[in-house]
Amino acid sequence: MSDLPDTDYTQRFLFDDRDVRGEMVGLERSYAEVLAKHPYPQPVAQLLGELMAAAALLVGTLKFDGLLILQAKSAGPVSLLTVECTSEREIRGLARYDEAMVSDDATLSGLMPEGSLVFSVFPTEGQRYQGIVDLDGDNLSDCFTTYFNMSQQINTHISLKADGLRARGLLVQQLPADRQKDSEEREESWNHVTALAKTLKTEELLGLDNETVLHRLYHEDAVRLFDIHPMHFRCSCSRERSGNALVSLGEHDALVLVDEHGGAIEVDCQFCNQRYLFDANDVTQLFAGGGVDTPSDTRH
Repeated sequence: MSDLPDTDYTQRFLFDDRDVRGEMVGLERSYAEVLAKHPYPQPVAQLLGELMAAAALLVGTLKFDGLLILQAKSAGPVSLLTVECTSEREIRGLARYDEAMVSDDATLSGLMPEGSLVFSVFPTEGQRYQGIVDLDGDNLSDCFTTYFNMSQQINTHISLKADGLRARGLLVQQLPADRQKDSEEREESWNHVTALAKTLKTEELLGLDNETVLHRLYHEDAVRLFDIHPMHFRCSCSRERSGNALVSLGEHDALVLVDEHGGAIEVDCQFCNQRYLFDANDVTQLFAGGGVDTPSDTRH
């Protein structure tokens, strides 16, 4: 195992003499937790890992309190990818796919042809933000890089890799003019940073610790590596949320559903496979304002 500072983290770095910042992410335990919930084929597991790394990078880069959701859809073998990451760096992910259509050597264009990805930021306070990425690049790294460079007009380079065991990401982004005022100098500096970033090999990003990666790329530059921010898997599902879903049906329809399902409704979490059971007494208690914390005594 590589000598990483922790298995799950984001870590910021900054160039002392250039207007460039960066972020790195590593996911192992949380990635393993997500993959343990569903038997994903390797190409799907890799794609989901890359999207998890992207979410972690964005949460580390954006300044907000709340929830980030990345959701990709297509009419191809992978119909849905969803990753949710909170500003507290709690992450979960899910993929929907047709296993018969997934080949071992499938690429992004083969898995999600003509797909699109929506990323939404739900801040605790303030307005929701939403952006759309066309999945028309060779890989997710290219798609996210293009989005920032074209839609946000922020010079950005992103590299995302996953192999079913670990997911890693690297982001470098140009800052407003401060240390480098001259436009030609800024352009030359940015080209220098990105040209070196593009030389990073998959096995290096997946296998080397952050300090070694940065030394490998930028040993001639003064780069400061800041403290890590731990990340972990956490599913936000709960019995209370499942009960709220039943409330949206209305009491009559919920009781009919209980009867149609042999006396109990099963509400499953798609992310973690947790199953919540509600019988007629639970439903009646729920609509009477009794909540969902205490399961019915009739449950076996």
